[in-house]
Amino acid sequence: MDVRREIAQRALDLVGVPYKLGGRCPLAGLDCIGVVALALAGHIMPDEVPRDYTLRGEYLDRISAFFDRALFQNLGRESMESGDLLLCQTAPRQLHMAILTDCGVVHAHAGLRRVVLTPLPLPWPLVGRWRVLGE
Repeated sequence: MDVRREIAQRALDLVGVPYKLGGRCPLAGLDCIGVVALALAGHIMPDEVPRDYTLRGEYLDRISAFFDRALFQNLGRESMESGDLLLCQTAPRQLHMAILTDCGVVHAHAGLRRVVLTPLPLPWPLVGRWRVLGE
């Protein structure tokens, strides 16, 4: 299985996990960054993903800088592929991360209090997208 499909499958395996702000453990709950951190396990250490965030607008530069490092390719408006990391704007000054799969996007939904799979098209504007380098 290639790297991006592996990331997408790991994200799909998290669907149904409880939501918890700042969560990094599937038993206790995950937030959107926790979903990304666990889906990327083996490619980054989950503790490398920033923890002190609010995902408000001022965080855009910081999260972009984290994913713009050598392991990730910052993508423009190219076609999206399963395993891509998506940064969306869910409300003014409110950012949210998700992972693209062949059947939609996986993300931690605060309102539903769990990790969910949402069908495409995305319900929010896309403000950033990264792809893990490698096969």
